[in-house]
Amino acid sequence: LREVSRRLKSQLRSEGILARLGGDEFVVLLAGEHAERARFWADQILSAFAMPFKHDGLALDFGTSIGIALYPDNAQTGDDLMRFADMAMYSAKAQGRGHAVFFEARMGKEMAERVLLAERLRMALSYGGLQLHYQPEVDVKSARVVGVEALLRWHDPVLGNVSPARFIPVAEASGQIVALGNYVLDAACKQIDIWLKCGTPLRVAVNLSAYQLRQVNLVDQVRSCLQKHQVPPQWLELEVTESQAMINPDQGRQVLEDLAQLGVTIALDDFGTGHSSLAYLQYLPLQRVKLGREFLFSSPSRDRLMGGIVQMVHALDLEVVAEGVEQPDQLQLLRDVGCEFFQGWLHSQAMPAEQVQSWLAAA
Repeated sequence: LREVSRRLKSQLRSEGILARLGGDEFVVLLAGEHAERARFWADQILSAFAMPFKHDGLALDFGTSIGIALYPDNAQTGDDLMRFADMAMYSAKAQGRGHAVFFEARMGKEMAERVLLAERLRMALSYGGLQLHYQPEVDVKSARVVGVEALLRWHDPVLGNVSPARFIPVAEASGQIVALGNYVLDAACKQIDIWLKCGTPLRVAVNLSAYQLRQVNLVDQVRSCLQKHQVPPQWLELEVTESQAMINPDQGRQVLEDLAQLGVTIALDDFGTGHSSLAYLQYLPLQRVKLGREFLFSSPSRDRLMGGIVQMVHALDLEVVAEGVEQPDQLQLLRDVGCEFFQGWLHSQAMPAEQVQSWLAAA
């Protein structure tokens, strides 16, 4: 922080007012300057932090993001000017290190939407406005449904249908992602119990978020949920992505091993689309690997690539599930390469639990 202050002072000298707001946030107030000059000073500051800071034999890099708001173009009060500059700064951070971004009106709209979404989501969690839909997982050879994947859906009285692509990032930013994960786990176990009692047992796959994997009591929560609904553990499948499992490989492996000890199935989701060490897969307690839909996109090497991946996964004694199957030729490819299971619109979309029940009865 002292080095940041020193570099800022050396750049600005007597220009404007420099202050530290708190934490790692600094503010520069330049009076009588226009957009071009604001851009000039922002570029000067970014250049000043481009060089590493050498300290105790270490070279430490700065990650610098700058948000710029202008008076009177953007705001007429000091409070609004600071707030809008802060919004622009977070937009700059979203682009990665080393960017300066001017405030735009859309940023205010986006912030207002995030605030509204977070509040409505909090209400949905409290009054039960969320619902699970289930996409069948099908045996490639027999066309028999062997399980389902639980997918979270939200219909809000004010906002209408809200896609996960909109509310999941808001849940992560607002700290509600763990509560969402707990809801999905509990609702899935409750549904497993219902299907067991109806004589139509189905394994249900639930996605774990990176935030849940970092919870110290995750294993206890899963155990408690299974006991609460009297669900045999083999009917619950927990999915993690490569990226999540590899953030902290040793810690991730230990958590997954503890979960596997409960008797639940562990699956690696979106295999081959993240950044991980293939060699590390042999140490994870996996039973199944799920391939992302990207592998089924048409390309000159698609068939050979799919064949090689399936062969490699089988060499680890794991089952393979292909996601996103929408065309008959894609299903034929899965038969040709020996993939065991698939999900996708070619068979069925995700549906509410009661529709799954009647759909199975009619099959």
